[in-house]
Formats: sequence, structure tokens, C-alpha cells
Amino acid sequence: MNAFLARLFFGKVEFQENEEYLEFRFKFLAIVLFSGALFTLIFLVGAYSNVNPITGGHLRSMSLFTLLAAALWIFLRGHKKRYFVIAWIYEIACLLEYVSAMLLVPEDELRLLWFYTNIPGVYILLGQRIGLAISLSTIVGLALGNAQLPHPYSENAIATALVSMTYLTLFFHVFGARSFYYYTRMRDANRRLLQMATHDMLTGILNARAYYERCDALINLSRRAQTPFAVLFIDLDHFKSINDNHGHAAGDIVLKSIAECLRSGIRQSDALGRIGGEEFSIFLPNTDINGACQLAEVLRRAIEACMPDIGSQRLKVTPSIGVAGGTGARDIMRDIQKRADEAMYAAKAAGRNRVTCLDAPTPITDAQISLEARTA
Repeated sequence: MNAFLARLFFGKVEFQENEEYLEFRFKFLAIVLFSGALFTLIFLVGAYSNVNPITGGHLRSMSLFTLLAAALWIFLRGHKKRYFVIAWIYEIACLLEYVSAMLLVPEDELRLLWFYTNIPGVYILLGQRIGLAISLSTIVGLALGNAQLPHPYSENAIATALVSMTYLTLFFHVFGARSFYYYTRMRDANRRLLQMATHDMLTGILNARAYYERCDALINLSRRAQTPFAVLFIDLDHFKSINDNHGHAAGDIVLKSIAECLRSGIRQSDALGRIGGEEFSIFLPNTDINGACQLAEVLRRAIEACMPDIGSQRLKVTPSIGVAGGTGARDIMRDIQKRADEAMYAAKAAGRNRVTCLDAPTPITDAQISLEARTA
């Protein structure tokens, strides 16, 4: 379906990644409402033109149903939170319309088929339990109400109708249950694959590819909002000696500890990625260079105090952190990351375990460093 038709049928509505099933049901309901109004209107045209004569109360019932279906479709467009209320209203309206046909159009022997069309719809729109309840209630209602019809169906006809309806209910109940089971398994598997594809297996933070994609998206947002941003480039000092002296398992413990330390020190809106062996990078949206330098010093102190446990020994780890700022007007991630990288190497050259802000207009003093300097 192209963009124009999608906007026409569904309105301006967006769904989160975890709302795939709701999106399917929402769009299914929108199409069903539109189709219900359209096809009932066709029946009305046939009735008024005597192609398919329908008179009396059921003609008024069909007219009301057409108006209701169209109104519900309009009311649903663009509002996913209205889905369940509208689905219930439409299901009740359908059942009343089918009962009206049973009572008021006795000359139509095939009017019973409308109850069959309701079974798959109610299972999709309202779920397994409600679908089973309504389908079984329909079967019981037809069994008890057949004798009250102006022209009841024969015993053989109603028996065939009820048995086939029971079979159809069982079919959709089993099929729907298994389909939803396979859908949830596929959804969970896709989420696991996405997690594996976008996150570093050791530390659980974004890997380099996913991190830079996230940064590009945040830079575009900064351009539109005309807000500053900054990047921290963090390299652990003498990390090779940790692997050499304590083993790679110890190095892994250090990396996981430092990643958790960094994650706990930033906002949820910030992006944190492992971009190399012992190299981390943090993108700070809506943050000027002074705020970024202050945060970098807070993180440097937190890493220094982290002291990961390696057996019976606690290792002191220090970082060199480079900071670069941008406005979003002209900067691209490659350039700002390069400036942060240069600032980090300047910190290494100056003696390590320090923060260097090459873009900072004024030096950052210890008196300026505080957690309160940056909003949570």
C-alpha cells in the first residue's frame, strides 16, 4: 500500500517497534470498518433500486450500520489508543446487524452466513478468549433461537450449520493460538538478533556501527532543534598491561566494570558505545562544550574510583578523555569524533588520567566540576 492510501485508511499514526501486533490489528480494523460501510452501502443501493429488495426494519438497520461503520472508521484514523473500544463497538454492531437479518429477512436463506464471517474477524480483532466466547455464544444462540424465527431452518439445516460453525470456531481457535505463538517466537528471536547485531557482546553497550548510526540520528535532531552537542572519547590508560599481567579474563572484567560505570553516569538520552578494544565514546545531545568537559571530569573520577575486583586484588584503572563539541549546523560525526580523538591523544601526551577539551573556550577548573552542573 502506497503512502497516500496508507494515510487515507489509517491516518497519521506511528507504532513502536514492540507494537507490531497492535499495528496489524489496527490496520485490519480500519480496513474492515471501511469495507463494512462500503459493502453495506452497496446492499442499500441494491435495495433502493429493487435489485435486491429489502424493506422495513432491516433496511433502517442497514442504514444505521453503514453510518456507524463509517463514523467508527473516521474516529479510529490516527488514534491507536482507541482501537479496543472501537473494535468492541463494531463487534456488537455486527452481531446486532446479523440478528436483525435473521429476524427481519426470512426470505434470505443464506443470511446465516454472516455469522460465519464474524468468527475469523472476532478472533483477529479481540483475541482468543473473546473470540471463543462470542463464537460459542453464537452457536448456542442459533441452536436455541432457531425455533423463534418467522421461518425456522429445518432440523437438518440447523444441525449442519451448527456443526460447521463449531468446526470453524475450533479451526480458528487452534490456528490463531499457534499463529500467535509463532509470531511471539519470531518477534523475540528478532529482538535477540537485533540486540546481538547492535550491542557489544562483552559490555552490553552499543557496538561501533550501531553507536555511529545513533550519533548520526542525534546530530540530525540537533540540526533541526539548533541545539549544541558534544562527544567524549575515552581510552583506558595502560590497558595492555592489565591483559599482560593479569590475563584477558581480568581485562574483560575491567571493560565490563568501566562500561557499567559510564552507563550509570550518563542520561538515558545520551549514547554510549564501545568503539575499540579499550575505547569508549559518548554522544551528549543538548550539551555545550563546558557541560561536556565537566561531565568528562566526573566520569574520569568515577572510573578512577571504580577499582574492579580481580580475584583478591582491586585494580586501579584510569582514563584519558578527549572532548569535542558541535552545534549541528555543519558538523558530521566523523569530524567531531576525530577532534575528540585528537583531544584524547593530547590528554595522553600530557600525562594520562586527565580530560582535555581542545574546543573549550575557557579552562575548566575543579570548582566547576560537580554532578549538579549537568541536568539529569
